[in-house]
Amino acid sequence: VELVESGGGSAQAGGSLSLSCVVSGSFFSVSKMGWYRQPPGKQRELVALVRRNGVVDWKDSVKGRFNISRDFSKNTVNLQMNDLKPEDTAVYFCNAVRVADSEGWSDYWGQGTQVTVSS
Repeated sequence: VELVESGGGSAQAGGSLSLSCVVSGSFFSVSKMGWYRQPPGKQRELVALVRRNGVVDWKDSVKGRFNISRDFSKNTVNLQMNDLKPEDTAVYFCNAVRVADSEGWSDYWGQGTQVTVSS
């Protein structure tokens, strides 16, 4: 199983960026998909995680500014980031939770993509 991320980059405060992630490989289903981030010098933190029933767990500080969309039939998840702030600067990681394959369930991470917001 592999998670391939795209998007990210640099933006001015108030601008927008988007991230996409595709889960590929041999598996049966994915329970949750979403994004975490790791700001410089800090621990990895949840940004948004969407379940198969559509319920989303959000980081409070991005609510109303970020939007997450997913297509479980295509195993893709996208993060639209609007009204970006310098504190959104971080490495963003795609996360696939409880990926079911022939050997059971596992969690997977993407390689990370940099998002830099300047004031």
